Amino acid sequence: MVQRLNIVVMFGGPSSERKVSLRSGAGVVKALRSLGHTVVELDPETPDWVLPPETDAVFLALHGTYGEDGTVQAQLEKLGVPYTGCDAEASRIAFDKVQTKHRCVAAGVPTAKFLVVESAKTPWPLGWQPPLVVKPVRQGSSVGLQFVERVAGWKHALREAFRYDSQLLVEERIIGRETTVGILDGKALPIVEVCPKAGAYDYKNKYTAGNTEYFCPADFDAATTKRIQDAALGAFHAIGGRDYSRVDVMVRVNGEPIVLEVNTLPGMTETSLLPKAAAAVGISYEELCQRMIELALKRTTGKTVEKMGDNTAFAAKFVLPECVDDKCGLSVNQEPAVEDAGMCST
Repeated sequence: MVQRLNIVVMFGGPSSERKVSLRSGAGVVKALRSLGHTVVELDPETPDWVLPPETDAVFLALHGTYGEDGTVQAQLEKLGVPYTGCDAEASRIAFDKVQTKHRCVAAGVPTAKFLVVESAKTPWPLGWQPPLVVKPVRQGSSVGLQFVERVAGWKHALREAFRYDSQLLVEERIIGRETTVGILDGKALPIVEVCPKAGAYDYKNKYTAGNTEYFCPADFDAATTKRIQDAALGAFHAIGGRDYSRVDVMVRVNGEPIVLEVNTLPGMTETSLLPKAAAAVGISYEELCQRMIELALKRTTGKTVEKMGDNTAFAAKFVLPECVDDKCGLSVNQEPAVEDAGMCST
């Protein structure tokens, strides 16, 4: 059994990835309730949301703008409430593919050759050869992703991608095997290889059942596995990540890993890739959700977690700050006083 907590699961939201987030949130809610927690579902589709006054922690199952770009993280930090995942600054950096690229380059993390485009009238880049990949700088879940196989397709790719952002990232297309590496509590999980049955791993293949096969652990030799995981961890640390993330990595034919991006709030449906990787080391979906909550609480002064026997469930022990009064509800539209900025519990 677990120590019961009052957990708010935030999912849905205003982004283009709302539908995916609703699925992630539904899975998390079900898992946390199965562990005995009191769970409140909160959809921040509008900015006037309010947290219940006895919230112990917030589980972020949001994806895309607002949820992954550091906005909601900054709001929760202002309220003084523990939340899952990376902090506001790391989230902001990771969500911006160009900033992520610069951080990776500075840290010596292998990444694809790239340039930034800010106009749909931009001509084909001098000295580049197809195939290329065109991506909105600040989107996720392959939203707006375009593959350019011929120079003739350049203008169309720009028009389509510019529907989703005012800046585009253009990369050389890496030919090789597509993988993703889950990171949990600073450690790399087994590699998942992504194999679309037809075409590229775009939005359709990512979210249409049966269109893509996944292999975990991926079939690489020990040395290549370590190189891929090290590259993923390097990118995670380069953006200032904490707790967990998922890093997408292409692997060239010669085994060289090339980091594509860092996902600070990866999909959390029961068939998503981070849960698949966790399952490969014996961590159930429910236990994964519990560990994410524990990592958030562990950062708050006076909170520790310990495993109970052989049970996969965990108990949490708390030393909570006292509420200043019985009106310690937290609203995104009100700034808490310094003395009641911490979590409140009755």
